Amino acid sequence: MNYSSLAFMIFIAAVIIIYYLFPAKKYQWTVLLAASIFFYLYSGYRFAAFVFFTAFTIWLAALAVQGMRDRSKAWLSEHKAQMDRSQKKAYKKQVKKRTGWLLFAALAANFGILIFLKYYNFAAGGLNELFGPLGMRAPFLRLFLPLGISFYTFQATGYLIDVYRGNVSAQRNFLKFVLFVTFFPQIIQGPISSYGQLSDQLLAPHRPEYERIKYGLELILWGFLKKLVIADRAVTAIDRVTANYSLYNGTTILFTVLLYALQLYADFSGGIDISRGAAQMLGIDMVENFRRPYLSTSINDYWRRWHITLGVWMKNYIFYPLAVSKLFLGAGKSMQKSRLGRTGAGAHIAKVFPTSVASLVVFLVVGLWHGANGKYVAFGVWNGLIIMISIILQPLYDKWKKVLHINDRSAGWHFLQIIRTFLLVLVGYMFDIGPDFAGAMNMLGMCFANQNLPLGLAQISGLGLAGADYGVLAIGALVILFVSLRQEKLGIDSPGLLLSAHRPALQWIMLFAGFLILAVFGVYGPDYNAAAFVYMQF
Repeated sequence: MNYSSLAFMIFIAAVIIIYYLFPAKKYQWTVLLAASIFFYLYSGYRFAAFVFFTAFTIWLAALAVQGMRDRSKAWLSEHKAQMDRSQKKAYKKQVKKRTGWLLFAALAANFGILIFLKYYNFAAGGLNELFGPLGMRAPFLRLFLPLGISFYTFQATGYLIDVYRGNVSAQRNFLKFVLFVTFFPQIIQGPISSYGQLSDQLLAPHRPEYERIKYGLELILWGFLKKLVIADRAVTAIDRVTANYSLYNGTTILFTVLLYALQLYADFSGGIDISRGAAQMLGIDMVENFRRPYLSTSINDYWRRWHITLGVWMKNYIFYPLAVSKLFLGAGKSMQKSRLGRTGAGAHIAKVFPTSVASLVVFLVVGLWHGANGKYVAFGVWNGLIIMISIILQPLYDKWKKVLHINDRSAGWHFLQIIRTFLLVLVGYMFDIGPDFAGAMNMLGMCFANQNLPLGLAQISGLGLAGADYGVLAIGALVILFVSLRQEKLGIDSPGLLLSAHRPALQWIMLFAGFLILAVFGVYGPDYNAAAFVYMQF
């Protein structure tokens, strides 16, 4: 069920009516459960076994981990007088080892499915290139990706790790846990919510509130404007260039990657706005996933603003465990004791070694998460290396700014940082739109060596979009920029809150104008197939 379809609008309206009219408020959450199961089955009934396997195995493992830890605490409390400190420590270590094996088994099963379905054919292709000449070939399989498999796998496993760490208590009711995993506004493309943030809201009774419903509608409208007016309009030109980039010159390639930056943001953030708006109308606050990413002043800042929940997941469950691991900390200490560590620069490198290398590993995972292709590995390496090098060279960077008397608070320097970061982001986007790694590198090279503005303008005019379409895209980009700048200045996370600062009459006028723009300029109709959301198959 596509978010931009009429079926989804009818579905969400029916869910809201039934949800708020449900008489037994204590069991109101069952309406959300039934709606979520129906939504997933309607969207892809063939994939239901996978999501329910994840829900069941993670729920069972969390209960086992919780039960083992509770029993060990009770046993220790009962026998504490009979045990010395070393015995208690040994017992705790034994319990932690057992729960660790349970955690490992559940994570291996669920990530094993994700890795096999998503990366088997990619790995088979690589192996065939290496060993094919020797007559050894791995077969390619006709695999499919269940809808939202990365999102629900990350969300469910994050919950299990939190239970293992003692941050949350295991949910004993299986159906309540299924609701957390399958909650329909988020299961297709996120955001990736934590159990502590979302679960209580899902299970608590809610009554209709005018402000929440209006705010939710504003978010949904904003999401539709970005998706149907901007993203789905731009995708035609982008697809035409990327399908055969060698036919175009560097000017057209550069224009395409700029257009892709607009299309990707409008598509992904628009889908998240629709998700959050639908949840908001049901009385549920979902976490923010975007915070004006193109106003970032560094790549690190960009990833704190873009797909925020993925970054938080990576930080909590990969970055921190790696950065504070015995292996990484030990390597840093060894470097400090070496000849390199006795120099000023070497001491700094040794100090930041765990965090810088952990950052690189995280972005390798992020790259692979985006897809089974060498270009995505390069995407991760590009972002990871920039962050790693920036951490290592930070003292030199600070000294350079001091020598040149650069004021960090000056508007000019802030603007230059934003432009610099955006250009670095565009280089990364080349790996998104290129057909493969070699193609992405060729396209990047063409941007520097094959510029021809008159020819480029002629080619751009022949990409399947009329002049009016480019005008709509330009105005749409300016509107997004204006809203982003206002949000940044006022510290407001949602565009709906910008409206709330005005008189009610003006709010409704602006909402009506938004619906009118959507009706006139939205890309839809009987002869149009709405482009799937970019992250729908993740």
